Amino acid sequence: MPAIRVRHPYLDHPAPLPFAHRGGAADGLENTAAAFRRAVERGYRYLETDVHATSDGQLVAFHDATLDRVTDTRGEIGALPWRAVRRARVAGREPLPHFADLLEEFPDAHWNVDVKAEAALTPLLELLRRTNAWDRVCIGSFSEARVARAQRMAGRRMATSLGTRGVAGLRLRSLGRGALPVDRLLGTAVRRSAVCVQVPERQSGIPVVDRLFVRAAHALGMQVHVWTVNDAGRMAALLDLGVDGIMTDHIDTLRTVLTGRGAWV
Repeated sequence: MPAIRVRHPYLDHPAPLPFAHRGGAADGLENTAAAFRRAVERGYRYLETDVHATSDGQLVAFHDATLDRVTDTRGEIGALPWRAVRRARVAGREPLPHFADLLEEFPDAHWNVDVKAEAALTPLLELLRRTNAWDRVCIGSFSEARVARAQRMAGRRMATSLGTRGVAGLRLRSLGRGALPVDRLLGTAVRRSAVCVQVPERQSGIPVVDRLFVRAAHALGMQVHVWTVNDAGRMAALLDLGVDGIMTDHIDTLRTVLTGRGAWV
């Protein structure tokens, strides 16, 4: 059972939540329909992806701002029309999916969506309104301003996670400094409308996730999801700390760890 009360239908699933990061990026086909199909076939119902908007406003599930790293095409997604982007192939094989198509193909999946560019925010919100997919999507971003803007535009029907600034505020709070005015002066006050916080275990060598951090998040009614964890030992250690979800590229490893703990649902 979840460590805290579920505040949004998106999180209505026995914790810990297993997330297929970019669909399970370890096979080299990250953020493709093929990767997401493989994850769903292995029982995953929480899928993590990223979105960019093309120059003509089409929403593409893709991590990088450019096509260069993982496709057979070059160029910046935001500067290209959909007709050009759709011709690119990940690993020379798989097309970039339109996020609307993913919502339709996997109607039972819950999506964790990192909004990588400002231009992608409005098309994403319009898609969620059109499809009434509010219960199936959680929006996150490194930019706290962007995700807070999404929350204001959509209201409480949208699930959001904290951006980097909010995470910093939560970390200060977890260390017993939340009452000091310095966190507000630095713009790191924690946004209470977020239903979860999604963080790396460490950042630049500095620990982020520990018992104090988990306790502080839970005290505010937020789940803690950790990315991107690919080692079975680290998965087990984080679960022992009480985290509520793990994002991984190695979906078979996470499933094995959770199954061994009687926590795979």
